[in-house]
Amino acid sequence: MREFFKYVFATVVGIILSTVLIFIVFILLIVGIFASIDEDKPVDVASNTVLYLNLDQNIKERTPNKTFDNLPIVGSGGSKSIGFNDIIRALKRAKTDDNIECIYLNVSSPGAGKATLKEIRDALIDFKTSKKKIIAYSEVYTQDAYYLASVADKVYLNPQGALEFKGFSSQLTFFKGAMEKIGVEAQIIRVGNYKSAVEPFINDKMSDYNRKQVAAYLGGLYNTFLEGISKSRNIPKDSLYVYANAYRIQQPADAVKYKMVDGLKYKDEVIDELKSLSETGKKETLSTVTINDYANNQKAENSDSKNKIAVIYANGDITGGEGNDESIGSERISRAIRKARMDDKVKAIVLRVNSGGGSALASDVIWREIVLSKKIKPVVASFGDVAASGGYYIGCAADSIFVQPNTITGSIGVFGIIPNFQNLLTNKLGITFDGVKTGQYADIMSVNRPLTPGERLIIQTDVNHVYDSFITRVADGRKRSKAYIDSIGGGHVWIGTDAVKIGLADRIGSFNEAIVAAGKKAKLKDYRIVEYPTKIDPIKSLLDDATDNVRVYYAKQEFGENFTLYQQLKKAMVNAGVQARMPFEINVQ
Repeated sequence: MREFFKYVFATVVGIILSTVLIFIVFILLIVGIFASIDEDKPVDVASNTVLYLNLDQNIKERTPNKTFDNLPIVGSGGSKSIGFNDIIRALKRAKTDDNIECIYLNVSSPGAGKATLKEIRDALIDFKTSKKKIIAYSEVYTQDAYYLASVADKVYLNPQGALEFKGFSSQLTFFKGAMEKIGVEAQIIRVGNYKSAVEPFINDKMSDYNRKQVAAYLGGLYNTFLEGISKSRNIPKDSLYVYANAYRIQQPADAVKYKMVDGLKYKDEVIDELKSLSETGKKETLSTVTINDYANNQKAENSDSKNKIAVIYANGDITGGEGNDESIGSERISRAIRKARMDDKVKAIVLRVNSGGGSALASDVIWREIVLSKKIKPVVASFGDVAASGGYYIGCAADSIFVQPNTITGSIGVFGIIPNFQNLLTNKLGITFDGVKTGQYADIMSVNRPLTPGERLIIQTDVNHVYDSFITRVADGRKRSKAYIDSIGGGHVWIGTDAVKIGLADRIGSFNEAIVAAGKKAKLKDYRIVEYPTKIDPIKSLLDDATDNVRVYYAKQEFGENFTLYQQLKKAMVNAGVQARMPFEINVQ
């Protein structure tokens, strides 16, 4: 009887605790909803207002729906984010807004890729044509931060701060040794000497092919970086190269000496200068508006026009199924393209791609919708930081392809990885397998034994077929021969400027320029922008992804800075089917 009451008591306590937890989560969701509603209210912008451009946040392709980042829910987020498209639109509006007096640019370590930073930087340069001032200040400038800040009329650094200026480096991580220690073999099937996504699992250093292409694209990225700073700061590019190569900028005083910054100031001194620019009294409070709030105030341009240009955002890994706002699900994106194609009011389509690729099959599904769409209306592709492998595949059929000079693209090649865990399971753990089958190849993808020569031939034939389809799609889209595309393919990664030279892209141009070009192709005088696919509801996202969010949260706590290595290894081991993916995770420092 005692045991019975013990179990009854435990059950009752469990029910009470579960009810309390559910109630707490419910209250948090309600608070989040009301907070979101409150955040969506327009912010009044008074005269002589300073636009506070804080770019130390996650800069995405487009601003996500309001989330519950500030609520104490494990894995719910925790950092601000904004879409670069909203930043561009807000800067364009601020240029002619009489209430915006100047910009205060505060950035230490922006969360964006190189091409995205160039988009924002060019928008800041355009803002300056209004004769309004930009004041930049930071305690610490990383190289990406300084690339943005260098456009300012005045660049200030904290007297005890730091300016990083050392050149670019790209380091790859190789797992071969670790996999050998635990007894796991990565069985590789690929096409293309430059398709080096598989190298971390079979080599302990870069191949000559990979080293050659990394050196080429890293040099291209660095050239764009130096040219931008040289022009803005009026410092010869050769001098900047020497400063970085010799590590001349070691102390804040060095940054002034070499004219990298205009002065060393504390924040209160910068605020005083902003007050002077905005005609605000020294004892008065400076009127400011954040870029997030100001962007939220903006209305869609030409909202009364019946003509529409559809912008379809394809961002993240390419997978089958629905995907989400951070990945390209073939079902969700192809449905969005189809919806835009079937809408008679949509006169042109802009496919915005920021992806290192993924599933070859999913890429082909999306490619098909682009081909069907361009038979009816103009389709223009705008490539962001990365549009490589599968990312290039889905955009290659567009009528015109726009890239930034520092866009990473190409990587026309495919591969497959079939892990063999036999050594780990049998020799190290003592686990063996046995069974029966009705056909010679019934267990062709088993991971508890090595591939037979016949199985390897079957998989290699499949990979070759996918590669042939890939270069055929590109050749048709770019109006080149298959032989030529094969010669520049083979998994080779190209920088945007080189992609234009060899015919993989049509011109260097921004996202907005791609939209304008689409309008011209459709012979439109006025139009409004509609965005696809519909952003995922934050409540649904929180509930659907709650388990994954918690898992990721604790994994980050456990692995710390090595979390990205864990992600790379996990991604490679779980990829299904033939992959059209970037050769590696790009991390330029």
